[in-house]
Amino acid sequence: MSVQHNRRKFLKQATSLVASGIILPQLIPSTALGMGGRLAPSDRIVMGCIGTGDQGTSNLEDFLTRLKQVQFVAVCDVDSNHSRDAKNLIDKAQKSTDCRTHEDYREFLETEKLDAVSIALPDHWHGLIYSAAANKKLDVYGEKPLARSIYDSKAIVHAVQKNNIVWQTGSWQRSTPNFRRAAELVINGRIGKIISIDAGLPDGNRGVGTPPIQEVPAGLNWEMWLGPAPKSPYRGTCHQNWRWILDYSGGQLTDWAGHHIDIAQWGIGMERSGPVEISGKGTYPREGLYNTPVEYDFNCRYENGITMRVANHSRLKHMKGVVWYGEKGWIHVDRGVLEASDPKILQEVIGENEIHLYKSDDHIGNFLECIKSRKETVAPVEIAHRSISIGLLGEIAMTTEQPVIWDPKKEEIIGNPVATRLLTRPYRKPWELPTL
Repeated sequence: MSVQHNRRKFLKQATSLVASGIILPQLIPSTALGMGGRLAPSDRIVMGCIGTGDQGTSNLEDFLTRLKQVQFVAVCDVDSNHSRDAKNLIDKAQKSTDCRTHEDYREFLETEKLDAVSIALPDHWHGLIYSAAANKKLDVYGEKPLARSIYDSKAIVHAVQKNNIVWQTGSWQRSTPNFRRAAELVINGRIGKIISIDAGLPDGNRGVGTPPIQEVPAGLNWEMWLGPAPKSPYRGTCHQNWRWILDYSGGQLTDWAGHHIDIAQWGIGMERSGPVEISGKGTYPREGLYNTPVEYDFNCRYENGITMRVANHSRLKHMKGVVWYGEKGWIHVDRGVLEASDPKILQEVIGENEIHLYKSDDHIGNFLECIKSRKETVAPVEIAHRSISIGLLGEIAMTTEQPVIWDPKKEEIIGNPVATRLLTRPYRKPWELPTL
C-alpha cells in the first residue's frame, strides 16, 4: 500500500564523527557497550532494513530525514536490485559507501550489530522475521498487517513481550490529528453511548486471469521470496500483485484492517480486546491466480452490545474510513476527513479530567523517542495484533460460511474445529512456525 502523504526531503547529513583525526566508518550500537538497549539522548540509533521494496524504501526515506538520530549500516532484501538501490540511497544521504547488503535475513540478524530494524515484507513472512528480530532483542518498526494468521500474530506478540523490545506498527493513522481527535470525541461520549460502527475498507481487487510463467529475473531469489508459502512458479507478481493472492495476503481486507479497524476500536476503548461473534460473506474470484475477496462484508458483536460492520467501501453509506453511531449522533473520520452529524460536536473541548488518548504527531519520530525512553509506542504490538485478528476472523467466517464464536480473553474459537484449524496456516518445509 502506498502511504498517502508526502515524504520530506532529506536533511543535510550530520557532521561526520572524528576520533583522533580518523572518520569512524560506523557507530557501535549501545547494546554492544553494555547499555542494555538504553540510549543516551545524544546517541544515534544504529539501524538496518529488512525489505526494501516500495513500502520499505518509503519508510527508509523517512528515517533518513533524521540523520542526527539514526545511522543505517545494512540492508537486506531477496532482490539484489532493491538492496542495491537502498544502499545507494543510504550512502548518498550519509555521504559514505559503508552500508552493507544481505540477501538472507538470518545472516543479517546474526552478523549486524544493531539497535533497531525497519521491516516491510509480504505478509506471509511476518511471523518468522518479526519474531526473529524480536528474539535478537532489536527494537522494530514493522509494517502492518502484523501477520497472515492469528497464530503467527500471537507468536510475534510473545517474542516482543518476552524480549521487552520497543515495537511500532506502521499504522501511522494513529499519529494523525484528525483520527486521534475523532476517537477522543467518541470515547468521551460526545455522541452518547455507541450503538454501532462502520469500518469501510477499500474495494477488493478485481483482477482476473493468470499471468504466464516467466523466467526469474536476475538478482531475485524467488525461492527465498516464497519462503514458507507453497511452491509456485514465478509469474511476475512478487513486487506488486502478491497482495491479491491468498497464500501471501488477505487482500484489501487484511491490508487495511491495521488502519481502520484499529481506529474503530481505539474510539471505543477496545483496542486490546475484540468481539465475541463474527459472521458474514465474501465474494471470491471464480478463476485465475488472484483469489482474495472481491467483496467482503462481515459483522462483529462485542460483549457490551456494540456491533461493527466491516466491508469494502462501496457497500457503505459513508464509504471509506470509520463511522461511530451513537445515541446522540455520528462521527466519521477518514484520511483528510473529519465530520459529524452536527458540526458543533467537532468543536467540543476535551476536559482536563477526561480521557486523553496517546498523542503522537510523528509516527517514526515516536518510535525513535520510545527507543530512548523505553516507553510504549502509539501503535504497540498487542494493538496491532488485535486489529488484524478481527480481519482474520472475518476471513475465517467468510471462508467457512459459518458464524465464529470468539473468546477474546483466551483468543480461542469456541465449538468450531473447522474454523479453529484456520487460526494458523501451514508452512512449507524446511520453514517452521514460531513456537509460542
